[in-house]
Amino acid sequence: MLNTELAFLFPGQGSQSVGMLSSHLEQESVVADTFSEASDAVGYDVRALVMDNPDGRLDQTEYTQPALLTASTALLRLWRARGGVEAGQLAGHSLGEYSALVAAGSLAFDDAVRLVSFRGRAMSEAVPQGMGRMAAILGLDDDQLTALCEQASDTEEKVWAANFNCPGQLVVAGHADAVDRLIDLAKGSGAKRALPLAVSAPSHTPLMQPAADAMAERLSEVNVSDPDRPVWSNAWARPVSRADEVRQALVEQLVSPVCWTDTIRHMRKADVSRAVEMGPGKVLAGLVKRIDRNINVFPTDEPARMIESLEFVAGSGD
Repeated sequence: MLNTELAFLFPGQGSQSVGMLSSHLEQESVVADTFSEASDAVGYDVRALVMDNPDGRLDQTEYTQPALLTASTALLRLWRARGGVEAGQLAGHSLGEYSALVAAGSLAFDDAVRLVSFRGRAMSEAVPQGMGRMAAILGLDDDQLTALCEQASDTEEKVWAANFNCPGQLVVAGHADAVDRLIDLAKGSGAKRALPLAVSAPSHTPLMQPAADAMAERLSEVNVSDPDRPVWSNAWARPVSRADEVRQALVEQLVSPVCWTDTIRHMRKADVSRAVEMGPGKVLAGLVKRIDRNINVFPTDEPARMIESLEFVAGSGD
């Protein structure tokens, strides 16, 4: 039975780390089997990628995305194998939306792994190296940042708000020179921090249109089913319930900002009071805490945390 007051949240890029889920991989066959399944799908050893990070590939988008999807799905499968309470609502941050759709039965896991590998390549190739930039801006509100983006843009070089992660923690992306102008404007407007990120692809902006077009074509070749429960869209901050909406949302998210703050606020209005972070680390738990302290988020990335979270969620009502 689905518990509509519980959500599963799936992280995106930035949550990866070398050796993530190592204890789970050593102890749990369902986790190891999920990594093996992913390896068969993409044609290289995903477990070795995560454990050994050859040539620094874990931080290369084409490899990061399948690795994180695999980690999240492995934790979800372990949660279910342990008899964990089943969430009635699902959401994923950017890339994590694919993990949420796997959880909802909308995408088969092997299809999703191949899709995000393709997505990573398409994003990397959409904008010439050196043309794009992303930056983190801390301490400004959403309206301030949006206005500064307009001020920093001109007819040829533009910058956009790319991630509304939580109040006061925002990310911008766009043409490199426009992002640099935005950083200076943000500092002059009282931002606590404004610094470029080690990411060249200006994700979640109109500059990703070539990647969005490529993903639309690729998605037309993949079987997509209606989700078996609400999956909240990054781009729209509302749930999708039909296969055609899923395809549209996955294309739209590449060129639209990640509306994570609004997503969490709307989930709270939809009675979500607890959430489980199905992925490495606790990035989303930190963001949710700053958005709405009435939602408790439980981690799963280490065996002890998984056990505690299973018990806390089961004990707080089903």
